[in-house]
Amino acid sequence: MDQRDLRYFETIAELQHVGRAAEKLHRTQPALTSSIRRLEEDCGAPLFERAGRGIRLTQAGRVLLKWARQVRFDLEDAQREVAAIGTGLAGQVRVGIVPTAAQFLLPAAARQLLQEAPDVTLRTVVALVDVLKHQLRQGELDLVVATEVQPEPDIVSQPLAEDAIVVAASAKHELVRARAPTMKDLARYRWALQPPGAPTRDWLDQAFDRKRLPRPQVQVESTMLLMLPTLIAETGLLSFISRHHLGAQGGAPLREIRLKETTMVRRLVVMQRNKGYLSAAALRLVELLAQGADPAPPPRTRSAGAPR
Repeated sequence: MDQRDLRYFETIAELQHVGRAAEKLHRTQPALTSSIRRLEEDCGAPLFERAGRGIRLTQAGRVLLKWARQVRFDLEDAQREVAAIGTGLAGQVRVGIVPTAAQFLLPAAARQLLQEAPDVTLRTVVALVDVLKHQLRQGELDLVVATEVQPEPDIVSQPLAEDAIVVAASAKHELVRARAPTMKDLARYRWALQPPGAPTRDWLDQAFDRKRLPRPQVQVESTMLLMLPTLIAETGLLSFISRHHLGAQGGAPLREIRLKETTMVRRLVVMQRNKGYLSAAALRLVELLAQGADPAPPPRTRSAGAPR
């Protein structure tokens, strides 16, 4: 099988449309059709079938796609590993990272890596875990730093740290001054939260469901996670954010409303493709991320309602 035909096949399979694949690849539709015919002759089975105005993979097509990607990954990894011989810490590291880790873990690790290896370049993508996993599978990223998800055979991960997601408010909020606030108290106030479907939002909603309390009254809903700390400091709304953010707003520090029932503990991990190649620079970045990933202790405040 021709490697170029396999690359064309991957793009057609991803877009499920020959015309759009031709535009992306800057090739004619007849050229792509001929490419698919050659692969089908080699495989002895059709690779696509019609689906509405587009096409979709057959069972044989799905099998070939898996192996076509593996062949591409192996060739790219081989080229990178051979090129890295004798170069030490050099080359490009492509990192996908979730917003909280991008803000609190990556800067220090990147600073140390670039001090040790001035010839290394970093390309970072900040997004949610589902987007990053897709790019990792496509071979567009070397590493992903994200929250732990269910095990998958094509991705391996190693733990970095635990991250606590907690109810937070401006230091001036009246609940911060309360002696021992409860979830019933929280239900009386308005919130700034991510939309439903975001893992932290769904977890918080379910925590209120378990107590048979009304879900948080959301006054501001935002997909921009890194905006929430500043927003709650300015508006006085409650929110549900990483403990790392507490005290991060210099002029208007945030405080945790401490309740066990509303503390979500999640684990940050580093993911890579199973059996994928990592350069020496990428491995060193993983080490530095792990060194800087000690979880932040909960802040000490007299008025946060901590258990006595």
